[in-house]
Amino acid sequence: MYTLTPETSEDWWEVEALYDLCFAPGREALSSYRLRDGVPAVAGLSHVARDPDGILSGAIRFWPVVVHGKRCLLLGPVAVHPTRQGEGLGGQLIDVALDRAVALGWARVMLVGDAPYYSRFGFTRLNGVEMPPPTNPDRVLGRALVPGAWEGVVGKVTRAD
Repeated sequence: MYTLTPETSEDWWEVEALYDLCFAPGREALSSYRLRDGVPAVAGLSHVARDPDGILSGAIRFWPVVVHGKRCLLLGPVAVHPTRQGEGLGGQLIDVALDRAVALGWARVMLVGDAPYYSRFGFTRLNGVEMPPPTNPDRVLGRALVPGAWEGVVGKVTRAD
């Protein structure tokens, strides 16, 4: 029903409009945006989903960050158009992108989000990993893409400049 493809520069404005629609005003003031500002998204991991008519239905982006000197992916934002929510498209975007991250050699991924939603994709709370304030530590979640990738990785999340 949907075609998932890597995001291109031609998709950028549509994806931004989707994020504006799906998230509260001021979304770019969140701490995760300070880590993304001026840093390019990870090539080949950000994806868009289009319906058979070519209409943008969902999008996911990934950014590089560093925790305790270790490269890490920061997942987000992921959004599905309100008229397409509840169809499993968000899960498809996450699954496809995480499979691609493994293929590209990434070891760990993190996000700021709701544990009940993201736990079905293998995300758990990251104790000792600190996002810039004012992030609720209970919402800092991670998933090892290779066994043990998060072991001993604690500290502040910083930009991957």
